[in-house]
Amino acid sequence: MEEGRLERLRHSASHIMAEAVQDLFPGTKLAIGPATAEGFYYDFDRTEPFTPEDLERVEARMREIVSGDYPFACKVVGREEALAFFEERGEDYKVELIGATPAEEPLSFYEHDHFIDFCKGPHVARTGDVRAFKLLSVAGAYWRGDEHNKQLQRIYGTAFETQAELEDYLARLEEAKKRDHRRLGRDLDLFSIQEQSGPGLIFWHPKGAMIRKLIEDFWRDEHIKRDYHFAYTPHIASIELWHQSGHTSNYKDSMFSPIEVEGQQYMLKPMNCPFHIQIFRSHLRSYRDLPFRLAELGTVYRYERSGVLHGMLRVRGFTQDDAHIFCTPDQAKAEIIKVIDLVFFMMRAFGYEDFDVELSVRGPSDRAKYLGGDEDWAYAEAVLAEAMEEKGVPYKRMEGEAKFYGPAIDVKLMDSLGRPWQGPTIQFDFNLPQRLDVTYIGDDGKEHYVRMIHRAIIGSMERFVGGLIEHYGGAFPLWLSPVQALILPIADRHHEYAHEVKRRLQAESFRVEVDARNEKTGYKIREAQLQKIPYMLVIGDREVAAGAVAARLRDGSDLGAVPIADLMGRMKEEARIPSSGA
Repeated sequence: MEEGRLERLRHSASHIMAEAVQDLFPGTKLAIGPATAEGFYYDFDRTEPFTPEDLERVEARMREIVSGDYPFACKVVGREEALAFFEERGEDYKVELIGATPAEEPLSFYEHDHFIDFCKGPHVARTGDVRAFKLLSVAGAYWRGDEHNKQLQRIYGTAFETQAELEDYLARLEEAKKRDHRRLGRDLDLFSIQEQSGPGLIFWHPKGAMIRKLIEDFWRDEHIKRDYHFAYTPHIASIELWHQSGHTSNYKDSMFSPIEVEGQQYMLKPMNCPFHIQIFRSHLRSYRDLPFRLAELGTVYRYERSGVLHGMLRVRGFTQDDAHIFCTPDQAKAEIIKVIDLVFFMMRAFGYEDFDVELSVRGPSDRAKYLGGDEDWAYAEAVLAEAMEEKGVPYKRMEGEAKFYGPAIDVKLMDSLGRPWQGPTIQFDFNLPQRLDVTYIGDDGKEHYVRMIHRAIIGSMERFVGGLIEHYGGAFPLWLSPVQALILPIADRHHEYAHEVKRRLQAESFRVEVDARNEKTGYKIREAQLQKIPYMLVIGDREVAAGAVAARLRDGSDLGAVPIADLMGRMKEEARIPSSGA
């Protein structure tokens, strides 16, 4: 497809939708209607909420406009003419947008049929080019994204070049709904958010907690192999620490309000970095002590507005697998290469194979907003780039996307539906070593600022597990499944043998339960399949006599009668925890 064609197609669809809405619901005011990576939307100011039936009517009217095959025509207009046009029609949002446009920038109207919109374009040639489209949903959206402004109604839709592409996308949307971690988290009893305790706070239920424990154990084992030290740090600290670290001046909007205790103010930690620095500074460090690698599964708290909270993916309290590497300039590249190796090993262990890697660097302009001198930035950006090039990692350079305190490698994980998830990050920090005076004694006997590398492999445990739920659709690989096998005795007389099988499997560290309810076996098998349990072990008279089980898999496969020893051998091989051998 011609570059930009899909964006123009979707932008044109948003104009067609806006015309249809105003045709059907006179008095509705227009805000903005851009194309997006997945489709398009338009924001409307209307007293009555749009219903699903309204969307059907809008879509039908859009098809009439498409059938009319009206040309999209562009007209450059003067500021006074543009303002007068929309003021006359009471289009307050368009008037505000025109007023905010720089005086030297030309203003353009796009017209099709009887509909005219203030728009930079571009568009396709005719409405008839927009053949494959679908309206998807309605949501609230504050004007200009500011919660102090009026809330509008946003209608989302999507459009493609062909009907086949559209149908493929809609099928993927349906699959994504089935995999939604919020639904599966409830259905599989993995986690909940309790209204009484407040939004954005995750309660890990026993099965979800088991998945988390398995991830944490794996994480710790791999870090021990790589000579990391572990730490546990408090959840709060004096506000003075956050003043000194710069968080209250650069990050205050994302921090919870202070807590006063005995006349002193404390704040919940939004990050673990200053605490790790305090541990590093608790001793005089020599270059011989470096690199010093400090890691923590530390729970942090960040104020997120309620409108952006989303299941496990956007929360107010979460656990990060933070680590900070304190090293000399000469050690930095080797340390980053080791982290890159760990990143890809661990992500592949969890079933991710496709990645998009970005190198976030300073922008060419407005360098005053970045901490550190040109020499620091040139060094850090070069080290990150060289480390990836030595490992053969393809990456995209993202100008102006660096944090104010240093450049970073950001890895996006592509899940089984091809969707990107925010993943591991490796960052330099020029801010905290100087603010908090983090130094070591070099081989010259003088003090030098350390090179400090932040890195998170899993990132937020909550977001990572939410992503895993959707990646696997809740059907976790055997080593991550909270319940690996469910034993199903057919009758009461089989219970004793069922518990004997359970004891034998548990002795080999398998996670096993017995379903001893007085229900039909077929019903219990169907329930176990809905719970995504990998193995169902049915026990009747023949199995007791043979010292075996009738094994079924969650995908419906029937393995028939399997001796216990053979079953354990199969499960051991399948449940083998990945190892890097580092």
